[in-house]
Amino acid sequence: MSAPSSTLPAEVVAISQARRPFHVTVEPPGSKSETNRFLMLGALSKGISKLDSPLHAADTDLFMDALRAIGAPIDNGESSVNIHAPDGRFAGDATVHLGDGGTPTRFMMAIATLARKPVVIDGSARMRERPIAEGVELLRALGGKIEYVEEKDRLPVRVGGGRLPRGGAIEVGRTASSQFISAILMLAPRLERGIDLFVKPESLTSASYIELTLHAMKKWGIPFDVFRDDGGRITRVTVPHSELTAQTISIEPDASSAVYFLGAASIVRDARVTIRGLPRLSRQPDAACLPAFVSMGAHEWSGPTGMGLEGTATLNGIDVDASRWPDGALCVAAVASLAKGRTRIRGLETLKVKESNRVQVLAEELTKMGCRIETTDSTITIDPDLMTARPVLIDPRGDHRIAMTFAVLGLSRPGVSISDPLCVSKSYPNFWRDFALLTEAGR
Repeated sequence: MSAPSSTLPAEVVAISQARRPFHVTVEPPGSKSETNRFLMLGALSKGISKLDSPLHAADTDLFMDALRAIGAPIDNGESSVNIHAPDGRFAGDATVHLGDGGTPTRFMMAIATLARKPVVIDGSARMRERPIAEGVELLRALGGKIEYVEEKDRLPVRVGGGRLPRGGAIEVGRTASSQFISAILMLAPRLERGIDLFVKPESLTSASYIELTLHAMKKWGIPFDVFRDDGGRITRVTVPHSELTAQTISIEPDASSAVYFLGAASIVRDARVTIRGLPRLSRQPDAACLPAFVSMGAHEWSGPTGMGLEGTATLNGIDVDASRWPDGALCVAAVASLAKGRTRIRGLETLKVKESNRVQVLAEELTKMGCRIETTDSTITIDPDLMTARPVLIDPRGDHRIAMTFAVLGLSRPGVSISDPLCVSKSYPNFWRDFALLTEAGR
């Protein structure tokens, strides 16, 4: 495989097929979701917090730069970061740019409501298209000061510089993103009245990421109460005002990044991939897509050092709800394109407002490869028909997850090349180096 290095950018990477089974161990970088959550909690807590094995990639590095800019110094160690929370309010008086980072942008909007002087928050052209209006309204309802700088309902926004938000009771309807709910839950202990959050379970988007936030808060020692309906779905979360104190936290390997190596093992007979350090019962949402690969025919195993998958002779199509792991659905779709029979993946409502419209891009690129694809706003149906092996150039539209997805497919389907391969730096700068292990091991 022609893999670009971090110092020699390439316009296109050609994926080499796996000619033999590979047996490899991979340790993906730290979880992006966990790193962002613990960075926010560290910046809000009194003292110096330490994160071991955090992710260093475009999303998290820009978030750290933004926190530094508003008055929370962060020191980078060899494999850790130290977060120095300010004594009192953040200084503010800064303009921060979060690139394509949806989570960092929405978390920063909540944090900046505590700044003494205004903070202007901006992002990439794509981020300016992504939804923020509901977050603005939630933060205003809590007493936060926030204004649109140019266009209503779009970045950039000017946040903070006024009275502190006080918090209180708030009711949330259907959301386009769970990230604002996560942000205000983590902000809640710093608010005079805390937060009493009421939600309609059927309207809660990406509930698995809210659960991840609550798990992070519990690890940090934050008191809260969760109320659920008979089906276990969240209906209310109460987070009282409390003092946040510095913690030392170890970050798990990123389950969203691990998915691509698990998918790779699934499509190569007798291949075996071990994901070092990722618990079988990880709370990261994309870890829950593992049963989809097993349902299609792969064999799962786990041990004291991690977990993994083995490929088998046959993959079969499935009908599966991916609402708890929508990002993982991309790789499941790629594997499904090599299976026998149709696959329908449901619960993909949030994918159209990610770094790209992921359902649309999946459909267009899989069609180029010979699949018959049907889509709705929340589903994709894949009918494999790989009758032609003509070369295809995949355009990931700058989306790291799309590039990784079609890299997996190229291990089995000949003639796959991917443009803009360095877009993976958003979440996994060394992806191509680690992915090369799969073909090198099979030589």
